[in-house]
Amino acid sequence: MNTLHFEIVTPERVMLKEDIQQVLVPTIEGDITILPKHMPLVGILKPGVLEIKTVAGAIETMAVSGGFVEVLPNKVVVLADTAERAQEIDEERAEKSRQRAEEIMKEKGEHIDFAGAQAKIAKEVARIRAVVRHRHLQNKH
Repeated sequence: MNTLHFEIVTPERVMLKEDIQQVLVPTIEGDITILPKHMPLVGILKPGVLEIKTVAGAIETMAVSGGFVEVLPNKVVVLADTAERAQEIDEERAEKSRQRAEEIMKEKGEHIDFAGAQAKIAKEVARIRAVVRHRHLQNKH
């Protein structure tokens, strides 16, 4: 079986470093599925759900909030601003954070950081989507 060496790194730590079958990465150009021998590329990540298919065939789901992906013929490196495994995300807290960010967006005034609030909303929506996707995949098995 052909495999890819995969690494996902955040400013705090190396989240994962292993051989995998494939990875689905959310980029600003759209979601990209990367398989072994994929053409080289560099892309910008958007907040979203990253899915890894392990050598054993299991799917691991993570939320990423942005960063970059580098694809080499048999290696993929994701440099993520933040990344969390779906099973580690507290869905209720993520939903409350999203709601707080939306409330900030509704406020009027020049002291409001709209770009920051939009980024926060996108991050929390990605976290919630990762949890929902993970739960869906777990229920299938």
